[in-house]
Amino acid sequence: MSLRRLAVLSVHTSPLAQPGAGDGGGMNVYVRALASGLARAGVECDVLTRRDHPGEPDVVEVEPGFRVVHLDAGPAEAVPKHDLVDLVDPMAEAVLARLAEGDLPYDALHANYWISGVVGHRLKHELDLPLAATFHTLARVKAEAGMDDDPDRRARVEQEIISCADLMLASTDEERDQLRSLYSAKCDRIEVVPPGVDHEVFRAGTAAERAADRTALDLDGRHALLFAGRIQPLKGADLAVRTLAALDDPDAVLLVVGGPSGGAGAAELEYLHELVSDLGLRSRVRFVPPQPHERLARFYRAVDVCLVPSRTESFGLVALEAAACGTPVVAAAVGGLCSLVHDGVTGFLVEERDPIDFAGPVSTLLRDPLLASEMGAAAEAASRRYGWSMTAGKLRRLYSDLLAREPVSCR
Repeated sequence: MSLRRLAVLSVHTSPLAQPGAGDGGGMNVYVRALASGLARAGVECDVLTRRDHPGEPDVVEVEPGFRVVHLDAGPAEAVPKHDLVDLVDPMAEAVLARLAEGDLPYDALHANYWISGVVGHRLKHELDLPLAATFHTLARVKAEAGMDDDPDRRARVEQEIISCADLMLASTDEERDQLRSLYSAKCDRIEVVPPGVDHEVFRAGTAAERAADRTALDLDGRHALLFAGRIQPLKGADLAVRTLAALDDPDAVLLVVGGPSGGAGAAELEYLHELVSDLGLRSRVRFVPPQPHERLARFYRAVDVCLVPSRTESFGLVALEAAACGTPVVAAAVGGLCSLVHDGVTGFLVEERDPIDFAGPVSTLLRDPLLASEMGAAAEAASRRYGWSMTAGKLRRLYSDLLAREPVSCR
């Protein structure tokens, strides 16, 4: 049986939200790109999300076959992620009410992030539908990195979802192994499906285009580094700032593109500004507000090196997008970044969180333009293995396989 209509659950953030602001990040890009790819492959996709601003339309048709459906669950305002668990039942009830009012039925559910997984778990049993789950991050992995203050509650919920999900989607082999070792997930219910990149938007461009991008961002004559992502402790923007300070290059600049995210985001942004001042870098660090996703390509192409100093990363979409733009990446050797960056070939992986250790490979790239160009070309070539159409095609086959299987039951 082929899949005709899919409900994609993205409770805590909408694919229409600005990546790099609030809770918007790589997951927004993932959900939007996959829904678009599936719709173009003939699978109708509704992304069901919570209305978090007054006046948002009930339904936004993004393109034929791909709709974003805003549902009323709690106040029409931003709610901290750790409080959204209290809105799981209202969200599930809103989905059921919409279906009862005559909306077309779904063939399967795809939950993104653990909060959506809780909603999906309930709907799986209420509607007797197969459930696929992509976690994006895992509580026990974040706890190992010291980045989750209360991992036990979330981990227990994740365990319940994993025990009952018909399919779990891991971005990398490492994430698959984490699901197995940390949650005892069944091997035959895990599939590795890497996210993709839009190569029409994120591309290396010509030498003239790269030069124009540098001029547009006022980077002519200076080495430039980029940090792109949400401002929160997990992403490690402070390490990017300290890396700049450790370079023996007084003219180099760092672009920090993104906005505060999560409960600690505002404090982290304030800390970054203080750190920049304390290190005497106020003229060399430029804070840039979150950008429309496609505009990030200009930043990737304009800089010499993209820094990805995350403490943990299930995949690392920024690293992939930079690679597709032909820019070498210096990244922390964690999670999915170890799959995306071929150390010494497409960029460098750094084991320790010492700015000196990050500054070493950055200096190597800045001092050797030929090496940087060769690594950028190798990175762009490697990025060709990742495309949203390929990802959507594999998912469509996996979803259709689900419909022919006996559903998993935890009851």
